[in-house]
Amino acid sequence: PRAARVASLTGLFRDEPLTLSYYRDAGLHDWVETQRQRGDIDAVVVFSSSMAQYAQGFAVPVLVDFVDVDSAKWTDYSSAHRWPMSWLYRREGRQLLAYERQVAARATQSFFVTEKEVSLFQGLAPECATLRALGNGVDAEYFSPDSARPSPFAGDETPVVFTGAMDYWPNVDAVSWFATDVLPALRSRFPSLRLHVVGRQPPDSVRALQGVAVAVTGTVPDVRPYLQHAAAVVAPLRLARGVQNKVLEAMAMGRPVVAAAPCVEALDVVPGRDLLSAHSAADYADAIGRLLDSPKLASAIGASAREQVIRHYGWDARLSALDACLDAAAGPRRAA
Repeated sequence: PRAARVASLTGLFRDEPLTLSYYRDAGLHDWVETQRQRGDIDAVVVFSSSMAQYAQGFAVPVLVDFVDVDSAKWTDYSSAHRWPMSWLYRREGRQLLAYERQVAARATQSFFVTEKEVSLFQGLAPECATLRALGNGVDAEYFSPDSARPSPFAGDETPVVFTGAMDYWPNVDAVSWFATDVLPALRSRFPSLRLHVVGRQPPDSVRALQGVAVAVTGTVPDVRPYLQHAAAVVAPLRLARGVQNKVLEAMAMGRPVVAAAPCVEALDVVPGRDLLSAHSAADYADAIGRLLDSPKLASAIGASAREQVIRHYGWDARLSALDACLDAAAGPRRAA
């Protein structure tokens, strides 16, 4: 990643998004070109705008899953940082949006993770008409409770868990804010409560949180024990876009989740039944307190959460729309 960050700065001189330079790889480009020259490809599926640079030159239908409007994410970042990073993030948002519009205009079909993201992109790129929602999913069989799975927690603690890649700035912001603004009030009521930050490559700012109230694990071989045995799972993301798979995974494990209101709004769920929604520090403290005070409520929300994931967020159901688009786009070529 460090070398890629340095390489990405060449985008400043190419008048292109730094994202493209960051993810540019000669080996991958050569491999894709080899496949293209074979001539037996019916369609191309691109996952995220940063990968669209590898899908040039194909004379077949190209379907692009943008997932989120990434350019809007960078623009949001600019308001949360001081110069010069604020300038750099604004530039990235502007440059990446121009690239996203080019990709969507050429694509046979473009997907975004929610109808809200579709509407956002339609407003930013009114010339792009072939847009539709394609929601995220989760492997509910893999992410399922197992009575034989041992707990990674000490017996005298009340674990609250956050999972996510800790080299991702919105996750760093989320746990730092939660530890500073929410955790003290919770521990005054529940002294045994401890926040477990589970995820790879935590920066020094997150490692500095380690102590009696916070455990920082770094990379773990399996997140499921941490989710299954959590008293509650939190997703206090203040800069969140689209569907958060960390929320779906915790729900699939049958755990009560307290998530940021925008994360909840992106899901087909009923707040209060399938999970709890929060906005302010007081909201989080109140919601988590309710779960810890009432194991019966926590259990009911967890059970409803898993049922909702199985019903609406299994990969078979979620990817059926992509299957249909692939059949429509590539069917005539295969028939020929």
